Amino acid sequence: MAGMNVSGMSPTYGVNQYNMTQEECQTCKNRKYVDGSNEMDVSFKAPGHISPENSYGEVMAHEQMHVANARAEGAKEGQELVSANVTLKMERCPECGKMYTAGGTTTTVIRKSQPAYKDNPYDDARKVVDAKMLAGQKIDAEV
Repeated sequence: MAGMNVSGMSPTYGVNQYNMTQEECQTCKNRKYVDGSNEMDVSFKAPGHISPENSYGEVMAHEQMHVANARAEGAKEGQELVSANVTLKMERCPECGKMYTAGGTTTTVIRKSQPAYKDNPYDDARKVVDAKMLAGQKIDAEV
């Protein structure tokens, strides 16, 4: 591993250069998590603290709330949940060197089916009007 500089490690012997003597560093103690989505029924709408040790589980549980909302939306009539993808971002605390989950992103794709004309009673009338308007606009005549 000599010559390779891994963040937080000495390039020669792999000795941690962070201060590991504190119980919890000030950076980790003051770190707040907040949800940035427009979904009101998920956690962390107000900023809240999560310890580095619990960050993975808490952030993953939060992102699973978004997945559950997407599943519920996809189960509605005329809609289908095509995919749901959760990505978690890991970072290292610059003060103490602990790894923590810095946040997550849930990406969903919901396919909405096109409504059939027979579902709307006004569509039959629209078809009749369209047919009368379009009749005779294009004529293919052989000479």
